Amino acid sequence: MHRESALIHPSAIIDDQASIGVGVTIGPFSIIGAGVEIGDGCEIGPHVVIRRNTRMGKNNKIFQFASVGDDPQDKKYAGEETWLEIGDNNVIREFATINRGTAQDRGATRIGNDNLLMAYTHVAHDCVLGNHTILANAASLGGHVQIQDWAILGGFSMVHQFTRIGAHSFAAMGSAIGKDVPPFVMVGGNPAVPRGINAEGLKRRGFDADAIAVLKKAYRILYRSGLRLEEARRQITPLCSQPALCVLPEFLQNPSRSIIR
Repeated sequence: MHRESALIHPSAIIDDQASIGVGVTIGPFSIIGAGVEIGDGCEIGPHVVIRRNTRMGKNNKIFQFASVGDDPQDKKYAGEETWLEIGDNNVIREFATINRGTAQDRGATRIGNDNLLMAYTHVAHDCVLGNHTILANAASLGGHVQIQDWAILGGFSMVHQFTRIGAHSFAAMGSAIGKDVPPFVMVGGNPAVPRGINAEGLKRRGFDADAIAVLKKAYRILYRSGLRLEEARRQITPLCSQPALCVLPEFLQNPSRSIIR
């Protein structure tokens, strides 16, 4: 506990069982519940509720009216001890809602590092977000969703429970995603369908022309060859000339809800 070094507004309510790191700021009328751990350098805005059992790393910024670490919206939830785990350097904007996990799954919702959750986004129970992901305004995740590193969901996107969103993928505004989105792929529509490789996003992250060409070839094998998924995966695997590209065949090996078509 380092409350003496934190800047806490007098109107904020902090549970005695909460742990506050060095250099933390907590704004007016915010509520920090039991079992909450806030790491060094975090900024908690006004009117934020961090309900309970939330572990947060360093330098996170949570804007006003966000609801973090509240009970899962699951009728099976019966008050079990579950958690929300948040890494470092995340930005959580206004009215975002993030729920704890359930005993029926891993017991924790997990968010990695350097993620941006824009206003009105929702992360349901037992979701797992990697690093450097972006959820644009009002994007919503059902329970048990997994989002890999650098994936982007456009505004008002919806992701069905148990679905996986692959690394470096991109979903257009208003996408309704009911099946797994492979790494590097762009999707859009309701229901969402594949729209090609996320070439522009890959260029911005330093993928060279050769790597993007390989991914375009892999996309043609996956979506235009007429092959069954396992055979397409076998043909894509030898194309992995760089380790960064191998996440595609690895992802295809164990689809949770089949891949988007």
